[in-house]
Amino acid sequence: MSATNVNLTGIARKMVMENHLDEAAALEAVEKANKEGIQLTSYLVNNKIVPASVIAMISSQEFGLPVFDLDVMDTEMAAFGIIEEKLITKLNAVPLFKRGNRLFVAISSPTNTQALDEIKFATGLSTEAILVQDTQLAEFIDKAASAMDTGMDEMLDDDLENLDIGAEEDDDSGPTKDEADDAPVVKYVNKILLDAINKGASDIHFEPYEKRYRVRYRIDGILSEVASPPINIAAKLTARVKVMSRMDISERRVPQDGRIKLKLSKKRAIDFRVNTCPTLFGEKVVLRILDPSSAQLGIDALGYEPEQKELYMKALANPYGMILVTGPTGSGKTVSLYTGLNILNVPETNISTAEDPAEINLEGINQVNVNDKVGLTFAEALKAFLRQDPDVIMVGEIRDLETASIAIKAAQTGHLVMSTLHTNDGPQTLTRLMNMGVPAFNIATSVTLIIAQRLGRRLCGDCKTPDDIPKEVLLKEGFTKQDLAEDFKIYKAVGCDKCTGGYKGRVGIYQVMGISEEMGRLIMGGANSIDIADQARKEGVDDLRRSALKKVKQGLISLEEANRVTKD
Repeated sequence: MSATNVNLTGIARKMVMENHLDEAAALEAVEKANKEGIQLTSYLVNNKIVPASVIAMISSQEFGLPVFDLDVMDTEMAAFGIIEEKLITKLNAVPLFKRGNRLFVAISSPTNTQALDEIKFATGLSTEAILVQDTQLAEFIDKAASAMDTGMDEMLDDDLENLDIGAEEDDDSGPTKDEADDAPVVKYVNKILLDAINKGASDIHFEPYEKRYRVRYRIDGILSEVASPPINIAAKLTARVKVMSRMDISERRVPQDGRIKLKLSKKRAIDFRVNTCPTLFGEKVVLRILDPSSAQLGIDALGYEPEQKELYMKALANPYGMILVTGPTGSGKTVSLYTGLNILNVPETNISTAEDPAEINLEGINQVNVNDKVGLTFAEALKAFLRQDPDVIMVGEIRDLETASIAIKAAQTGHLVMSTLHTNDGPQTLTRLMNMGVPAFNIATSVTLIIAQRLGRRLCGDCKTPDDIPKEVLLKEGFTKQDLAEDFKIYKAVGCDKCTGGYKGRVGIYQVMGISEEMGRLIMGGANSIDIADQARKEGVDDLRRSALKKVKQGLISLEEANRVTKD
């Protein structure tokens, strides 16, 4: 050993002696770890200089501490609630379990005595160190933070006692506004809303049952349970959301609609569309998260193929005609429409929309919420728009013949009309209009473009792996022999700490069908959706299944996801 090594002590010296590090690298690591204010072990692992398992082994030998495998420890058994989440993150240490007045604390660096001292001071318990791998500790701390964020752990026992849960089951008086404003309930609901935004959820469900209460998020189109607060505070959670939504908290017999605006910063605010519905064991509350920034993403972020984007842009450039977007609830129709409106939103253009309700607020667009109770229907709003010198009209949904007739008449008289229908694909949209009673000639001369769409979960770029699927299976799934002759890989979902079950975000799958002269002739001849679909195929229009398989070839979605959102 060289004389310089005298400057190295502890783990760093041991690593040099056992040839895991050379002297210069060890000295540099010690210096940089000190400069960054972190433990040497964390620096070495974070920068992938020495594996965490090697560091744990050397630390164990040097300090005579046994190494504990955190992977076998159930997070629900850990003593997270003994200290605050901030302290866990700050100290890079997690209390694992308590025995009498002794608290066993997981640390990755034996020299991290500060953590043991601070936890001892905070809890009044005697602390004993348990050595674990640094990577395992980091994952465990993330799990601890998640558990403390989404559970009721932040409510101390005293807080729960203050919730006044002594009402009889048959007492129909309900919580008062003051009770709904109890600090623990306010804090908990706010955290649920913020967590949903941070995790990219589209909906939040508050659901009461006979013996339990659960909170679920819809993330990337899939519902999953995130919390289960005590059933005896269910009414107060509901009341708090209703107060925030400016609903009548004394009325629990009928559904109610409301809205919440949550300001995250001076430049960003998130809206929630709220609905309550009375169930057997209380009111179920569902919040739809409306992020105005989703309309600002731009058309390139939505997942259109180049030829599909070109068709949409061409239709938007027309001064008149009708663009219809179709698909099931939650398929992204509103975002597609508003992306188009955002492109058209210039000072020279007068844009009016009728929606039920308006989901995304955009400056420069005149938005109207329809209200059937007072007679403000889609049809009445459309009639009003036509007397207000419009250039572009957007109707939230065509539900009846009157609305369809007025919208088509507007498209024929020099206005660009955009709307949605709940049909499965483009050809079925045309036959749906005919079944409503719209004359075939009016459909053929007014509808210029139909966009049918679905949303598929996008594969996580960090963990997706190639999937080995036999060619025979691929042919049965809809791939052509020409497809298989190309060089491409199919990927499957795996799952990592950066995604949800192998998926991260969603991508649009589209059928973009322009109405050609031949299609117009078929429509006027009373053709059915099968005939129109055959003609679209001849004209090179990809159906939803074909578009989904293209996304599979591009490595954006898995074949399993393509099968989930589309059918042959």
